[in-house]
Amino acid sequence: MTTRQKMLQLLYPVLSKLSVWMGKQRKILKSNQLATTSFYSLKATLNNGKELDFANLKGKKVLLVNTASDCGYTPQYEGLQALQNKYCDKLVLIGFPANDFGEQEKGSDEAIEQFCKINFGVTFPLSIKSTVIKSVNQHEVYQWLTNEEKNGWNYTAPTWNFCKYLVDEAGNLTHFFEAAIEPMSKELTEAVEE
Repeated sequence: MTTRQKMLQLLYPVLSKLSVWMGKQRKILKSNQLATTSFYSLKATLNNGKELDFANLKGKKVLLVNTASDCGYTPQYEGLQALQNKYCDKLVLIGFPANDFGEQEKGSDEAIEQFCKINFGVTFPLSIKSTVIKSVNQHEVYQWLTNEEKNGWNYTAPTWNFCKYLVDEAGNLTHFFEAAIEPMSKELTEAVEE
């Protein structure tokens, strides 16, 4: 961990409390609209070079999170791993490292994987570094997550690192959680348990 990353980890509890107090990055969106384009037609290349075909995720909930190694919210990796461990029978968590918010994910795919494993014990899959914000380079998974013509209702792209999208067992997007919503929060765990 770099000195900056250690400082951010120490300051995370303060950042988290400030986010709650100020109401920043705390938006939660929910819908029961059906997807118009199949979630299961999507694929992602993992940072080990293997392809993850989303058709293999049928019957489980899927939480997709845009991540970064050098962000104030980076300590959420620990909570994300705890969430994956708690709900491993019903939830698949996939991280999408992205450098879309102020150069906070500068490392290679291998460096990102090592950072996550060594510092936070991450075992859930990570995609190759991707663009998650709306642009011509936006990853196809995030095109689906942020286009209401595909997912049935949501157009909200990540507003910062560690925004979370929950897809149900039938491949429908049900929730968007902004960055400050903790992975093990009541709001998120209740959505997984629904």
